[in-house]
Amino acid sequence: MFDLARVTAVLSPKQITSIVESSRARISIWAGAVRSGKTIASLLAFLIAVAAAPDHGLIVICGRTRETIERNIIEPLQDGSLFGPLATQVHHTRGSNTAVILGRTVHLIGAYDVRSEGRLRGLTACLAYVDEATLVPEAFWTQLLARLSVPGARLLATTNPDGPAHWLRQQFLLRAPQLNLASWHFTLDDNPALPADYVRSLKAEFVGLWFRRMILGEWCLAEGAVFDMWDTERHIVRELPAIRRWIAVGIDYGTTNPFAALALGLGVDNVLYLGHEWRWDSKQQRGQLTDAQYSERLRAWLKGIGVHPQWTIVDPSAASFVTQLHQDGLTPAAGDNAVLNGIRTVASLLGRGRLKVHASCHGFINEIPGYSWDPDKAAKGEDAPIKADDHSLDAARYAVHTTQSAWRSDLKEAV
Repeated sequence: MFDLARVTAVLSPKQITSIVESSRARISIWAGAVRSGKTIASLLAFLIAVAAAPDHGLIVICGRTRETIERNIIEPLQDGSLFGPLATQVHHTRGSNTAVILGRTVHLIGAYDVRSEGRLRGLTACLAYVDEATLVPEAFWTQLLARLSVPGARLLATTNPDGPAHWLRQQFLLRAPQLNLASWHFTLDDNPALPADYVRSLKAEFVGLWFRRMILGEWCLAEGAVFDMWDTERHIVRELPAIRRWIAVGIDYGTTNPFAALALGLGVDNVLYLGHEWRWDSKQQRGQLTDAQYSERLRAWLKGIGVHPQWTIVDPSAASFVTQLHQDGLTPAAGDNAVLNGIRTVASLLGRGRLKVHASCHGFINEIPGYSWDPDKAAKGEDAPIKADDHSLDAARYAVHTTQSAWRSDLKEAV
């Protein structure tokens, strides 16, 4: 079924070892850096397991959502450059909750919240594959293991590392000898198929916490400053270059808390600039504004600084303000509030020197040095910043992270 000579030629020794050793374990976990080769190794092991699976018992692929399963698992399995003729034996209609792999029906199950484990109740499985295991609820994982009751049943999983207190590490990886569990740790340098230029670029894109996790594959604690790469000499500018276009104004809405708006522009030097900021702190100003007043003052501020942004990106929880902006002729869009992903985007840009801040953005400049990871949540295995003094930071994150499609190609040209 497999062209072993071809497989051996393109895989690293660690990938080959993991494929072979996984066949002898009930639970196999490939953990480590992004693009480190762990997924390809695990998928090859999964195809071998599908071919050898018992006729009775279901085969399931689990992930955060069905869409992520399609993107991360099904599409790679259908790539002939990766899996050769085997790719033609992977059939799936987008949106369907099943696929046919090597002639076997495979069920695709999303596991996005604690209620997801109910989807597993009553089924009997002989083989399971879990994509990004740290993102599925612990109750789902536990229920899945209970459903793998066919003799010789196996679970294969991949994951990027999380905090050292995460349940997957504490309850499973550290207890491997007791659980018939095999695991392999991959770093970015373990993938021989990646071009050297790409590896250098990827290492430059991840900084701080994400460099340790996504490049080195470490299970490390989120601690200290969130933006530990922030350098006032490097990141603050007193004069803006010519701005090719104003991409967005990001808005963090507040009534008792400060209202913050920051304008994001792309300079002629292919660097992003937070060039202007407007804030209203009702406590300092000793008066709250209505949605209509916020809209009026925001529009007057943009007119006064001569900025006509392509997008107005608003705090997604500010439904009443979004309605007001629509009534006033604007077309606001809800900000992407995936906090960790947004922080990572901003951190990457700061680390690469591709995001700079004008000295007039006092709120942002005052907030960023003290923006820290929450140690109490980190101790429980959760990555989250302390929610305090982050209004301008949130506005900037909405503007930067939500509009990636508008600036990524420009910044890549400059690398």
